[in-house]
Amino acid sequence: TSSPQGYVKGGMEHNMRLRNSSMDGSDGSQLFDDTSATGPGAQGVYRNQQAGPQAAGGLPGQSLLSDPMSNLAMAYGSSLASQGREMVDKNLDRFIPVSKLKYYFAVDTVYVGKKLGILVFPYMHENWEVSYQQDIPVAPRFDVNAPDLYIPTMGFITYILVAGLALGTQNRFSPELLGVQASSALVWLIMEVLAVLLSLYLVTVNTDLTTIDLLAFSGYKYVGMILGVVAGLLFGKLAYYLSLLWCCAAIFVFMIRTLRLKLLSEAAAEGKLVRGARNQLRMYLTMSIAAAQPVFMYWLTYHLVR
Repeated sequence: TSSPQGYVKGGMEHNMRLRNSSMDGSDGSQLFDDTSATGPGAQGVYRNQQAGPQAAGGLPGQSLLSDPMSNLAMAYGSSLASQGREMVDKNLDRFIPVSKLKYYFAVDTVYVGKKLGILVFPYMHENWEVSYQQDIPVAPRFDVNAPDLYIPTMGFITYILVAGLALGTQNRFSPELLGVQASSALVWLIMEVLAVLLSLYLVTVNTDLTTIDLLAFSGYKYVGMILGVVAGLLFGKLAYYLSLLWCCAAIFVFMIRTLRLKLLSEAAAEGKLVRGARNQLRMYLTMSIAAAQPVFMYWLTYHLVR
């Protein structure tokens, strides 16, 4: 019988032989390739192979920008754009004087409040002359008698909104009808200004009134139209007629006292007797322009109040 120590010794020798055999078999063919030996250098070569075409060719935008012909084309395009912008600004200023329009919108809250008071109640206003500074009229915010386009523009927009409200209360509102209302009011305004310009040309009046001045004076009637329609919506048709009558009389007085300084001679502006056929024509023209305002005010608002 063998002792336990013999068994232990035999088992140790058997394990040693298995370990030596496994080491000898490693020199032969392996089931998987050992890639652990590949270090950072091999990975770097692989990355360089992938980035090779991009590094050689570069980005498309960089190659395009580096091309002298493309740079020349971009410079030529920018010069053409600047020349086109200058041409548009020059032609736009010829037909629409943007620099002059800034003058007519140079208003503040105090001016708007005083101007609206004069349009509604012009009977207490005494000085109607426009102030000048070095032969240039001062901005409207410094002189309440200067014409502006802020009140006519806001008045036109507010009139369209009030007209839509009136049509809505009568269950007649539609976008098409509101568009017809706005376009008709604008067309009548343009026709009025063109008629006044034609009359001034036929009468041969030398005046400093411009087309924008006439547009501003013709647009002041929207204030009275708004008051009339709102009064009719709130208090009925009688209130509409009473308020519209008051506003028509106010705009008539306002136009007479404003335009006589522009159209009539200096003697007539000072309140002296008007003599001469030319001054008579100027007086009739002034009264015709003033009398046309109530007609347009009634024509554009009577169908809004029922």
